[in-house]
Amino acid sequence: MEVLRGMFGLLVLVGCAWLLSVDRRRAPWKLVAIGLGLQLVLALLLLKVPGAYRAVEAVALFFVRLIGFSEAGSRFVFGPLADAGAGGWGFVFAFQVLPSIIFFSALSSLLYYLGVLQWLVYAFAWVMRRTMGLSGAESLAAAANVFVGQTEAPLAVRPYIAGMSRSEILALMTGGMATIAGAVLVAYIIMLGGDSEADRLRFGSHLITASILSAPAALVMAKLMIPATGPPNQEMIIDRSFLGTNVFDAITRGATDGLKLALNIGAVLIVFTALIALVNWMLGDGLGSWTGLNAFIADRSGGAYEQVSFELLVGLLFAPLAWVVGVPSGDLLVVGQLLGEKTVINEFIAYSSLGEIRAEGGLSDRAAVIATYALCGFANFASVGIQISNLSILAPEQRPVLAALGFRALVAGTLACLMTAAIAGMVA
Repeated sequence: MEVLRGMFGLLVLVGCAWLLSVDRRRAPWKLVAIGLGLQLVLALLLLKVPGAYRAVEAVALFFVRLIGFSEAGSRFVFGPLADAGAGGWGFVFAFQVLPSIIFFSALSSLLYYLGVLQWLVYAFAWVMRRTMGLSGAESLAAAANVFVGQTEAPLAVRPYIAGMSRSEILALMTGGMATIAGAVLVAYIIMLGGDSEADRLRFGSHLITASILSAPAALVMAKLMIPATGPPNQEMIIDRSFLGTNVFDAITRGATDGLKLALNIGAVLIVFTALIALVNWMLGDGLGSWTGLNAFIADRSGGAYEQVSFELLVGLLFAPLAWVVGVPSGDLLVVGQLLGEKTVINEFIAYSSLGEIRAEGGLSDRAAVIATYALCGFANFASVGIQISNLSILAPEQRPVLAALGFRALVAGTLACLMTAAIAGMVA
């Protein structure tokens, strides 16, 4: 039954992308079939084949170990503020999550400079280029997004961006929307796994698998919405000019970028958490109190929601999408809430909520796993502005195209993440 529901969900998601296509008659159904097949093969391989699953677990264990190393650095600088255990101050987000982002950003920059990540990017890009018939630049950017973020990945194909077609630009933007950066993946492992190393390892494996599966999903959705015209350029050369002049330069660049990212995340969390509290006060103490809706909602939700709130409204709005990807009926409203938070605000807020809800036992294990996949991407309204701004710096002549395709990329990225979640629900 779960497999049939997942297949129905895939048909719905592909159908949505086709309806939004600029040229439905030229829809690349062969590419869609190959992309879906590639996703299914990768999902079965990474989630069901013991050897491959253990390899993913080994990578997840590496991330968990990195968290421990970053905590050592945090304790050196912040002392007991960075110690969540006995004798410390307990869990303090700013001192136990954000430092891990800085550390992993520096490490990623080092691995990129040494050529380790390039080799992985080339290998994955080669597979997608050969199987899906894509251009070299599209494949490289999609593969790079698996390991680095939507800001860094386009740097690898910077020389090609100015000459990209609308179809290639959408593929580039959608790839950034449908995946997450390795630096923030570490933070999500902490949020979802808590203090349990076993849970950190489990959710780390799911997050890594989600990033891999979403790369071909992003390309499927982008190519459905704007089919390619003309033969693709097969050249694949990574621009190395942004990697740094030596090992120490690469590390310091990565640390500086990580610090900027951590500070930005901290600021966004403060602002949006406060804004949500303000909105909930207006909705609950205002609208809900005056109309009597609060009592009605508390009664109908069994106490899950006590008043009219932002979480309730986005939960109702996005619950149908949660059903499409296979979420159990009893968890639709909660997962819908998470999808809404991710789209309207960002995935960091959504994963924070998922971690809290899961810790309180407010979500079934199946729903938590599907939600982990569905939230694994930068597809939110703020990312539209980020991508237009960053890509315009790399290719100013493409700014009108970037601005025109921003919202379409957001939709394509969201559909790609949901496609990955539907496949995970069928296989996991």
